[in-house]
Amino acid sequence: MKITIAYIEEPPFGWTEADHATGADIDLAGTVLRAIGVTRIEHHLTTFSELLPGVEAGRWDMNVPLFVTPERARLVAFSLPVWSIGDGFLIKAGNPKALTSYASLAKRDDARLGIIAGQVQHDSARASGVSDDQITIFEHQADAIEAVRSGAIDAYASTALGNRILADRIGGSVLDAVEHAPGTNGAQRNLPLGAFSFSKKNSALLNAVNEQLRLYLGSPDHRDRMAKFGLTRNEIDPALVR
Repeated sequence: MKITIAYIEEPPFGWTEADHATGADIDLAGTVLRAIGVTRIEHHLTTFSELLPGVEAGRWDMNVPLFVTPERARLVAFSLPVWSIGDGFLIKAGNPKALTSYASLAKRDDARLGIIAGQVQHDSARASGVSDDQITIFEHQADAIEAVRSGAIDAYASTALGNRILADRIGGSVLDAVEHAPGTNGAQRNLPLGAFSFSKKNSALLNAVNEQLRLYLGSPDHRDRMAKFGLTRNEIDPALVR
């Protein structure tokens, strides 16, 4: 039994290392799929904007987790949630424009924000008052990071955890990560949930994955594996189905 899972370059969730894919979401997917009897797992690198259309059209079998929204749920079927993570900024070291939330950025006409095409951060930023003129859309994370480094934009919006990992890798003397405080992002009251996604025609795979997720999520092995990628109980526990 072979399953193809699509992923994007977004540490610590997924990235390409040498000739293979790795990351927290790649590891979780592999563990769950092998437990339900999958003997061959292939990884397909794609862009964020292609994740939902690709799995919906059957070009691959499942996607790495992404935030669950009502709009996305109309296109694909989501698994049980596997993590819950808030937003944050990647900014130049020292945070020269004191950007701590979308609202703080919206108040500065000279502040520019980078967002990956199709990600939920776009809606969150606009709901908090960030104007379209302040937003630059990127297709690839690497381009957004370089734009921060060069000063073309002042902040890159992504998950707080992902930005923290990036800042650590790049070096704190170059870039910093700023986690948005709870309640600062407009109508967002609870941290959003991330889940695997599937074609709505692939209910057999979805149900098998969900059955294994119920057994595995929150287990000692799950926590140990995720800790290697920087995910802690702060990201795991809010997503656990009680």
